[in-house]
Parts: sequence; structure tokens; C-alpha cells
Amino acid sequence: MRFFGLAMGIAIVVQAVITHQWMIGIVGVLFTSMPIFNIGCCGPDGCAVPSTKKSAPAKDISYEEVG
Repeated sequence: MRFFGLAMGIAIVVQAVITHQWMIGIVGVLFTSMPIFNIGCCGPDGCAVPSTKKSAPAKDISYEEVG
């Protein structure tokens, strides 16, 4: 996925240089730097979910008959 992002970022930068659209070039630099420095919306953990789940100990439930 990082190689795909890098390729897309480089393609955006090249297209921006060819068409002289520097604002798009800034976006391309952003997309190119994200896979190079391993940054993104989720950080370096990649939105990892903790593998261990702590559960509360089971409680005994007492029922009372009404009637």
C-alpha cells in the first residue's frame, strides 16, 4: 500500500510540474511524503486494535420471585 501511495504521489507531482499547477504540486508532495515517512491519519500503528481483551469477572446474579 505504501508503494501505491508513493507512486500516486510522484505521479501527481510530475503532472503538476508539467501543467504548472503548483497548488496541486503541494498536494502531490503531501501524498509523496506520507509513505516515505510512514505517517498518515492513523499514525505508525496503522489503526491497530489491541489483541488482548480484558473482561470483567462474572458476577453471580440472584433472582427474587415476585408474586
